[in-house]
Amino acid sequence: MKVKTILVSQPEPKVENSPYSRLIEKEKVKVDFIPFIHVEGVEAKNVRQQKIDLNNFTAIILTSRNSVDHFFRIADEMRFKVPDSMKYFCQSEAVAYYLQKYVVYRKRKIYVGKRTFNELIPLIKKYKDEKFLLPSSDSLKPIVPELLDEVGVNWTRGIFYKTVISDLSDLRNVYYDILVFFSPSGIESLMQNFPDFEQNDTRIAVFGNSTVKAATNAGLRIDIQAPTPETPSMTMALQKYITSVNK
Repeated sequence: MKVKTILVSQPEPKVENSPYSRLIEKEKVKVDFIPFIHVEGVEAKNVRQQKIDLNNFTAIILTSRNSVDHFFRIADEMRFKVPDSMKYFCQSEAVAYYLQKYVVYRKRKIYVGKRTFNELIPLIKKYKDEKFLLPSSDSLKPIVPELLDEVGVNWTRGIFYKTVISDLSDLRNVYYDILVFFSPSGIESLMQNFPDFEQNDTRIAVFGNSTVKAATNAGLRIDIQAPTPETPSMTMALQKYITSVNK
């Protein structure tokens, strides 16, 4: 069956000329962006209940833009003035770049990984004497605490925000040819919002092994998968599939 409509379970990219724009233009498909999950901040009193005193830390591990936003939000709510001596360990260049929203970049000690948390670990290992705070959501990839414990650094996790399933009741009678998912939480949101969901001719596209597992466990048929050696991005996987079925 031909593909005319696609629903991406994430916010719309803010960059101009995104890969989705090129996909829309080339394949003449309609693409809607509706987040199936969203992030809500945890209150400062809840962070205090986790026995977290920001004065006790000399370094912050930042894995995402959300972790940046919510660390500084909590610091502000706790009236904690982040010292200039604070070290920031950012998982990727994108996170480090985003940090400039809150600090004067050239005046701070910022250490940047390449892309994955694995690649940040050697930098953290060099500073074993620091006291690290990891501001995170309520769901954390198991690899993160495993790697931090493995290198033997003094670290504490703080749950500063949580992932919440969005209300998708507006979509109850709306149908798309392809639904695109990037996380197990997105799959969970689909099944929780629509417990009677029947896939039928709807194609399911998933990104990453954990999302594949969640979709399979939910009884969904996976039609499009990324990353693969041939299609490292979701838009490339969509393009390949649409080209083959829209002949």
